[in-house]
Amino acid sequence: MKRSRLQNVLLDVAVTLAAVGGATVGMARAEGPTKPVSPVIMINKAAATTPIDTTLLRGPLSMLSGSGGNITVLTGKQGKLMVDAGIAVSRPRVEAALAAISNAPIKYLINTHYHWDHTDGNPWVRDDGATIIATAGTVKRVSRSIRVDDWDFTFPALPARAIPTEVLTANKTYHFDGQTVEVVLVDPAHTDTDLYVVFKEANVASLGDLFWNGVYPFIDNENGGGIDGMIKADDAVLARLKDDVVLVPGHGPVGNKKQFREFRDMLAGVRDKVSALKKQGKSRDEVVAAKPTAPYDAVYGHFVIDPDFFTRIVYDGLR
Repeated sequence: MKRSRLQNVLLDVAVTLAAVGGATVGMARAEGPTKPVSPVIMINKAAATTPIDTTLLRGPLSMLSGSGGNITVLTGKQGKLMVDAGIAVSRPRVEAALAAISNAPIKYLINTHYHWDHTDGNPWVRDDGATIIATAGTVKRVSRSIRVDDWDFTFPALPARAIPTEVLTANKTYHFDGQTVEVVLVDPAHTDTDLYVVFKEANVASLGDLFWNGVYPFIDNENGGGIDGMIKADDAVLARLKDDVVLVPGHGPVGNKKQFREFRDMLAGVRDKVSALKKQGKSRDEVVAAKPTAPYDAVYGHFVIDPDFFTRIVYDGLR
């Protein structure tokens, strides 16, 4: 599978982190008194210069990649509706990519979940005039600083103006520029703040981090996520989608339902192997050493979430 420019940058991040001295990609530890290097810092640095690529989807929909999580853009006479806002340091290049699509203003921004690589751009999008939509869980988490030990980073609260003001506690349907935009909330999965978006007429869906196309995902065990919830949510999404749907993943290239199903099956396959080993009383290090992801590494193991890191995430998330 061809990797995007940002994926190649983040693969370099993973290699660099490992070289710093950490067997754990998510929290590389250097020798001696050197402070641990958080991948968040390196990802932000990469996003500051990575070009933004625009991929046409169907009809009036496009995907922007290169600023953390993928961004979906619906544009027309009413303006623009965005799904996710990327990382703030990408603003000049994201705005240029948006302007190249059309000069229509941004009217709405939907956050698929709270993570910084999807919400860090909220302030400038709000300053451009957009109404920001998200789950109550996202509002709660972006309103305060939050520690994620797996990333060795404490994320600051978003400024007040960037907090979503349209708070969803149930599914909601919008009508925008000829598209029926279905916003669907899910039970805790990747986090406890997730939703996804279906553009009905175009048959395009933006899945946020419920789908990472061709790479192992991060699952936020510390903030409501878990491997079982992720699989359950993906099963529900798969049951809802049409076979010829075009999928915008949270990370990776534009995908299809077959790739999404293969991703879900990978999650279940790794979960089952890790669970069996854990039930045998094996420690996390012993499970990592057993390489339970091996059958899938050739496809999914070339990203900032490497096979060992993903194994640890799955192990820690099993209840």
